[in-house]
Amino acid sequence: MGNTQPLRGFTTISYWAADLEAAKQWYTELLGSEPYFQRPGYCEFRIGDYQHELGIIDSKYAPFDTQSHSPAGALMYWHVDDVNATFERLLAMGAKQLEAPRERGEGFITASVVDPFGNILGIMYNAHYLEVLSTKKA
Repeated sequence: MGNTQPLRGFTTISYWAADLEAAKQWYTELLGSEPYFQRPGYCEFRIGDYQHELGIIDSKYAPFDTQSHSPAGALMYWHVDDVNATFERLLAMGAKQLEAPRERGEGFITASVVDPFGNILGIMYNAHYLEVLSTKKA
């Protein structure tokens, strides 16, 4: 592995949906863009400052039980500039509150919802993210 850290950066997060077409439409509305890649049972969006990948996969391909009707997946937070406004928009789009916006310390606010397909979607204002981003653009 040389001198690099073994976990070098986020590449793709996968969300699962029994109704792939509905999930694709929901995330297209949320993100304001169409998937850049599609194949039967899968679509993928490139999003954010680093063009991270968000894959939406037909739940029949999930390596775990998606029928439990409990939120599934890791809690990953996406940086947003306004947690409260984004949280309210997600609720208006049919997501269900998992955790209301909560300050975690100066410069850090988190919230999470369960999307209409059972996936946990975390949002966060993260001062560190903005610091790192500003060094990359300099």
